[in-house]
Amino acid sequence: MVYSLAASTLTIAAPLGCDTSTAQGATPSAAPAASDVLVTGTDEEMLVLEVTAANKVVVRLPRLEVGQGITTAVAMMIAEELDARIADVDIPLADARTRGNQYTGGSNSVSSLYGPARALAATARARLVTAAARRWRVPAWSLRTRDTMVIGPGGRTATFGSLSASAATIRRTSVSSKPKPAAKHKVIGRPTTRIDARAIVTGEAKYAGDVTVAGVKPTVVARPPTIRGKVVSVDDRAARALPGVRAVVRIPGGVAVVADSFHHAFEARDALKIKWAPGPLAGLSDAAVRSRLKAAVPRLGTPPSGSTQVQGEFEFAFVSHAPMEVLTAVADVRAHKAEFWFSTQTPMEARDAVASAVGLPASAVRVHVLRGGGSFGRRLNYDAAIEAALISKAAGRPVKLMWSRNDDIRHGRMRPASHHRIRASHKDGRVVAFTHSMASVSESSEGKGVVNQAAFRGRLSAGPAPSDSGLYNFGRISGDWGGIELAIPLGAWRSVDSGTMRTAEEIVVDEVAASLGQDAVEFRRTTLRNKAVKAVLDKVAAAGQWGRSLPAGHAQGVAVHEEYGSCVACLAEIDATDPKNPRVTKVVMAADVGRAVNPRGLEAQLMGTAIDGISTVLQAGLHLDRGAVREGSFADFHWARQRHAPLHFEAHVMPAKGDPGGAGELGVPAASGAVANAYARATGTKPRRFPLNF
Repeated sequence: MVYSLAASTLTIAAPLGCDTSTAQGATPSAAPAASDVLVTGTDEEMLVLEVTAANKVVVRLPRLEVGQGITTAVAMMIAEELDARIADVDIPLADARTRGNQYTGGSNSVSSLYGPARALAATARARLVTAAARRWRVPAWSLRTRDTMVIGPGGRTATFGSLSASAATIRRTSVSSKPKPAAKHKVIGRPTTRIDARAIVTGEAKYAGDVTVAGVKPTVVARPPTIRGKVVSVDDRAARALPGVRAVVRIPGGVAVVADSFHHAFEARDALKIKWAPGPLAGLSDAAVRSRLKAAVPRLGTPPSGSTQVQGEFEFAFVSHAPMEVLTAVADVRAHKAEFWFSTQTPMEARDAVASAVGLPASAVRVHVLRGGGSFGRRLNYDAAIEAALISKAAGRPVKLMWSRNDDIRHGRMRPASHHRIRASHKDGRVVAFTHSMASVSESSEGKGVVNQAAFRGRLSAGPAPSDSGLYNFGRISGDWGGIELAIPLGAWRSVDSGTMRTAEEIVVDEVAASLGQDAVEFRRTTLRNKAVKAVLDKVAAAGQWGRSLPAGHAQGVAVHEEYGSCVACLAEIDATDPKNPRVTKVVMAADVGRAVNPRGLEAQLMGTAIDGISTVLQAGLHLDRGAVREGSFADFHWARQRHAPLHFEAHVMPAKGDPGGAGELGVPAASGAVANAYARATGTKPRRFPLNF
C-alpha cells in the first residue's frame, strides 16, 4: 500500500517493515487504491519519496550507507520505475526516528527495500503522467516518461519538478501505478557506477570527522592497558598546562582530553599520569581461552554403527572489524536537549542509549545518521556516541570524539573466538550422519552471547539451507552449542557465525571426499540438495578450470555457501611453496542472489568478501595476552594488503530470477573455506587453527 503525504509537492510514502494499519491517519480497508489514503502525519515507519520543484527525486533512506552501495541500489530502483535520470535521484540518510525499523544488517537492506521503493516510484510516475495529461488535455495513455520528464504528443515536455505540485493533488491516476515487469527493466540489473563514487574520491563525501558544529572541539581518550581496566587516580596538571587544552574529563572507559586540535588532544593525552586497576581478564591469555572453549564444546555422541568417521577440531581467533574510518562521534549535550552526528546501523537504539547516558528523555535527543567508511558489523554498536555524550555533558560544550586505530583494535568490539568439533560418518560410499558442535565466547557483562543456540541450530551441516535438512544430503544432521563467558567486548562480525562454521564444515567436506576417493567438486555435485548451489559450483569450476595442472606447492580449493535467500561458490588458487607465507593468486566466485539490482556492486561485495576470507584464514587475528589485546594497528593486525590480494579475480552473477536476496555477507564463508582447502591441498596438511599463522 502506498500513501499520499500532505505536502505542496508530490510526496508519497510506503510502509517499511511494519503493519500498514499503523501509519498515522490511515485506516485499513479492502485493498484501497494508492491515491485513496491521505496521511497528514510524519514519515515515521515509512519510506518517503518527494519530487521537488527543482526536479530532484529525494528518498530519505532509513538505512545506513557504509560503503556497501545501498544508496546506489535504491537510486536505481527509483530511477527504473520513475524513468528518471539516476543523477536526478538523491538518497540522503534519515535521522533516527521514533518508530519503525532503521536496522541495517543481516544482508537484508536491498531485499527489504525492493518492493516499497519500486511501488513508491511507480505511483509517483502514474501521478506525474496524470498531471501532465490534465495540463495538456490529452489522453494519459499518449504520454511517456524519460529522463525525469513527461513527453507528450508533438515532442512537448514537462519536467517532473514542474508537475510536482499539481501531481500532489491527484487522488486517482489515469494510468497504471504498478511497478514494471522485470522484462522491461532498463536500469535494474545493469552494472552501474556508484552514485557517490566521485564524492568519495574527491573528498566531497562527508563523514562524522567532517562535521562542523559551532564551538565543537576535538577529543580523544586515554584508555587502560588491559581490557576494561579502571582509573584509580589521575594527575592531569601537566596535560592541562599544555597549549590548546580545554578540558580533561573522566569517563568509565578512561580519561578524555578536549582540545583545540587533535594534535593538541593527543599530546595532552600522552601527558596524563594515570594509575590503572587491571581489567577483569588480567592474567588470561590465548592458551587458557582456547582450553576453556575446547572443554565447553558438547560431546558428539555415538556415530552410526558400522560407519567410518572423518572428524576434526577447529579453532578461530578473535578478529577486529577494523573499518578504515575509525569510530567518530560529534555530541552537543545541553541542559534540556542533545544533538549527535555519527554513523550507526542502529540509530533508534543509539538515540535511546545516549539519552539514557545523559539523563534526557529520548524525545529531547536528535541523532543525525552519517555515512560510514566501512563497518562489517562494527557500527551496530555505538560505544563512541555514548562516550561523546558523557564528555560533552561534563565539559559543557560540543565535542568531536575520535577513537584511534589502537583504541578500536584493543578496546573495541571483535568477533568472538570459537572452537568447533565436527564428525562426518560415511558408510557404503555416502555420508549417513553429520554432527557439528561448537563453543563460542559470549560477553558476560551484557549477559548475552553473540551466537545463540537457536541461530546455531539453523546453520548445522553447511546451513542454513531451504529446509532444516541441511545444504548437503548428509543423512542425520545434529549438533549442539556451548560457550564461555568473558568480560570482553564482542560484536557481530561480517557473516556472524557462518564465517567460522561454514569454513570448518567445508574443510570436512573436502576431507570426506578424499576419504571416499572422490574429487572435491564432483562429491559436492552429488550431495548438494539445491540446484542453484550446484549451478554456482559448476560455474566456478568451469570458469576457474578446476583440476588444471599446477606446479608443486600450488593448489586449488573450492567451497559453497547458502544464506539470505542467495547462494555462492568460490574457487581459490594458492601459492604455498613457502607454507609460512602463502599467497592466494586467483579467486573465482559465482553468486545467485535472485535479482542483482546492481551487478557491479555485487561484484565489489564479492571481491571484499574474498579479501576477508584471505585475511582471516591466513594471517589476521587478535591475541589476548594477560588481559590485553596484543595487536594495536594494521602493522600487527595483518589484514590483507595489495601484495596479498589475488593477482586475478573474477565474479560471475547468475541470471536474474525472482526478487533480490542478500549479498553483503554472503561470500565470506565460501571464500574462507576455499582458501583453507586450497592451502590444505597445496601443503598436504590439515589446517585446524585460524588464522594459520597463530
